[in-house]
Amino acid sequence: MSSAVLGVEKSVTDRSWVARDVSPDLTAAIARAGGVSEIIARVLAGRNVRPEDVEFFLTPRLAAHLPEPYILKDMEKAALRIADAVMKNEKIAVFGDYDVDGATSASVLTQFLKSVSDAEIAVRIPERDEGYGPTAQAVKAFEADGASLIITVDCGTTAFDALEGVVDTADIIVADHHEPEIRLPKVYAVVNPKRLDEPVDNPCRNMAAVGVVFLLIVAVNRILRQKNRYGETRPEPDLRRWLDLVALGTVCDVVKMRGVNRLFVKTGLRYMAKRENKGLAVLSDLSGIKEAPTAYHLGYVLGPRLNACGRIGHAGLGMKLLCAGDEAEAREIASQLDDLNDLRRQMCEDVLKQAIFQIESKNEDCPVIFAFGKGWHSGIIGIIAGRLKDRYRRPALVMSVDDNEARGSGRSVAGFNMGAAVMAALEKGILTRGGGHAMAAGFSLKPERLEDFKEFLTDYMKTHADTEENGNSYLIDGIVDINAVSADLVDTLSCMEPFGEGNPEPRFAVANVAASYVQVRKGGHISCTLVGRDGRSRLRAIAFRAADSEIGQVLLKNKGELFHVAGLIHADTFRGAGQAQFIIEDVALA
Repeated sequence: MSSAVLGVEKSVTDRSWVARDVSPDLTAAIARAGGVSEIIARVLAGRNVRPEDVEFFLTPRLAAHLPEPYILKDMEKAALRIADAVMKNEKIAVFGDYDVDGATSASVLTQFLKSVSDAEIAVRIPERDEGYGPTAQAVKAFEADGASLIITVDCGTTAFDALEGVVDTADIIVADHHEPEIRLPKVYAVVNPKRLDEPVDNPCRNMAAVGVVFLLIVAVNRILRQKNRYGETRPEPDLRRWLDLVALGTVCDVVKMRGVNRLFVKTGLRYMAKRENKGLAVLSDLSGIKEAPTAYHLGYVLGPRLNACGRIGHAGLGMKLLCAGDEAEAREIASQLDDLNDLRRQMCEDVLKQAIFQIESKNEDCPVIFAFGKGWHSGIIGIIAGRLKDRYRRPALVMSVDDNEARGSGRSVAGFNMGAAVMAALEKGILTRGGGHAMAAGFSLKPERLEDFKEFLTDYMKTHADTEENGNSYLIDGIVDINAVSADLVDTLSCMEPFGEGNPEPRFAVANVAASYVQVRKGGHISCTLVGRDGRSRLRAIAFRAADSEIGQVLLKNKGELFHVAGLIHADTFRGAGQAQFIIEDVALA
């Protein structure tokens, strides 16, 4: 890392502004190989994109860049079994998870199977209070109802008790992406790019479950084509029609936005813009999305509404919407989801206040944020964990406690694998259930083990956290003049989308500005106009949820004193096209 940007070693949020390490030679090589502007070459170099990978990064194509499904262990075995079940009209059952990745995974697989099979396809999305993953009772019920093939999606990798020795004749296939234990469940096939016997450089390693499922249906479809399943009366399905759901699940599961995940999201967004999925089209309209969808819309507009049913309503509503064939039905479900999301927002605000009070009243110097309470709805604790993680810039775990069990959800920061930590605690016997991936995890434990879990995580972080990556710093891609923040710059940066883990949105600093026309908006957002040192240059800006923060105090009390801002450059869609605005994420006194 280089010296502090603009000399800011301590901003108002107690962070140092650090210039992202960029090799001038790599920047020049990227510019030559990719034919991109200097600013894009610099941003790409800051994300360690190799010159030979620039095309794949910026313009990935299915035909050229989709991995061969059979590189994943058990994929061919699973695909052959599913194809055989389709050809023989066997009843197939699908068990999903209650989050967006689970709902999209189940939706993609179910819609594909219904398009190629004449047999019944049974589906089950469990309610959140049933806990994560399949249960022996649910698996037995599938078999009792005549299913000879059971497929779990976005779950099952560690469901030993639920899957092993439970059924008599039905085969079980697991299609998942969560962190495994040393052993795998003894079932027909386990397709999971994180299996310990998969190579660490496997291009599918960081996929969401819905990406694994998409590769699975690609493999099954290929076999069915070879078996002459398709013809005039049964046309071959165009698998690309489900890429909008693949993009949605990939973004909402906060997996790394590199490699094949970028391929899925960039391609899926183009298909989503066609509005062929009635449920997504109706939900987009209800959510006020008027422009072409972006990863932001998936993660922060559509995702929360689809997640609301799995958090505080009926978990199956999300999948029902995504599979809706009738617009009237889609509108009814979308309206329910929107109402649930409003309720979820209010519940989150109440619990968040309690959690912050609990944390700050203890005044502990702990590397992990730990909060729990009785009566906290288990459906919103993941959101609270994410808010606390953002507020304190540390891994956060939040638990809902009753007399017999504490159910928790964790969100992590760069440099600490939350899923691996949870699996380690599970193997130690501290947790009763658990699973997850690098940035998020879910778990359960006995209330009397809460302090043991906290102590375990504190010790675990000492040896497993990348302290440099997890430092109290704010990485900046460059300094821009206030007059350079324009719609043209927004267009230039747009080729870097979609943003996410592994491809953070470029962040910039603007020096020596003052604030005018400062207003507190609904939700505690602060809007203002940044004024350059010359007194003439103007830039619209907004700081989200900043009214009660250190950033908000600087903006609200500013009387013409100069300060520096750091943040994002976006199009100002709220006040009209053709304008840019600065999203303020940090402030430092000049």
